[in-house]
Amino acid sequence: MKTKPFLWSILILCVAALVSQPALAAEKSLKVGVYGGYFKDSFDKHIFPDFTKETGIKVESVAEPTGEAWLVQLEQAAKAGVAPADVNMMAQVAMLKGQKTKLWAPLDLAKIPNHKNLLPVFVHKYPDGKVDGIGAVSWYITLVSNTKVFPAAPASWGDMWSADKKDKLGLLALSSNSFLLEVTATTFFGGTKVLDTKEGIQKVLDKLAAVKPNVKLWYRDEAQFEQALKSGEIPMGQYYHDVATLASKEHPVRSTFPKEGGILDSGSWAVTKACKKVEEAHVFINYMCRPDIQKKLSLKVGTSPTVKKELTGLTAEDFAAVSSDIKPIIPRYDIYTGAMSDWINQKWTEMITK
Repeated sequence: MKTKPFLWSILILCVAALVSQPALAAEKSLKVGVYGGYFKDSFDKHIFPDFTKETGIKVESVAEPTGEAWLVQLEQAAKAGVAPADVNMMAQVAMLKGQKTKLWAPLDLAKIPNHKNLLPVFVHKYPDGKVDGIGAVSWYITLVSNTKVFPAAPASWGDMWSADKKDKLGLLALSSNSFLLEVTATTFFGGTKVLDTKEGIQKVLDKLAAVKPNVKLWYRDEAQFEQALKSGEIPMGQYYHDVATLASKEHPVRSTFPKEGGILDSGSWAVTKACKKVEEAHVFINYMCRPDIQKKLSLKVGTSPTVKKELTGLTAEDFAAVSSDIKPIIPRYDIYTGAMSDWINQKWTEMITK
């Protein structure tokens, strides 16, 4: 008996629907902005493929420039209703500056239940209490040195001011990413409260200016200092603990947490108001808040976990490789985004890097 034409039509439609289901799932995608170079490569290799395997959401990583250049790009794009990346890893000064233009879309914590694993400091909020960022990773800036030039590890940030360090230091060039005001305040003034006033900041600047004869390079290009540190050309300075630890496996490089503490900085996952894939963004951010994922980041990328230490399952040795129990120096992000920011930048140029 011949099958009636309309039955064939129904059968074809049913088969087509079944075949299309996996294709529709595979179409889910997300652009995620992360810092370029080694950092992006590590995410591409160790994090994004497993996320896609588990959720079906394909990730395209976007290399972000360091500093605040990415913030400027995001703001300009948002005005045109475009999102260069759906989820962005943003440093804290950039987060605060983005708040002022209401760039960040509020996040729904009900869709990010794993945020409860985070240390409270890593839930970033607008002044009205709305959440605009969730801790992605944290990292330390430490005192690094070439072990051939300096066989003994430095004990304090104060060692940078020693006469034997003349023309031997490499330091980050900006006040808002070196956090040397906080380092100087903690080392010589008992803490960062002195930075509450212009008068206090001026005292700290005067002390910091005394380190200038010891500085061979004020660097913006991280690779430039890293190479000079490895070769011993610039045998001491401040650098990122995770990258220095990686370099130490093949080069005479040491990363030290000074007695005053390393500088603890962090990046938040943030979504601009131009993002069209808010649901997928929440799925991704929730995934990244899992203790097992933060553990993987520590082991594979070298970042410090944003979740509570006891939840990570990291051994004492693994935790020590990426973090420290010494109380950290927390940057005073407020002074770089508030009323004194322009004055600080001017003084920094005149007194420190000129």
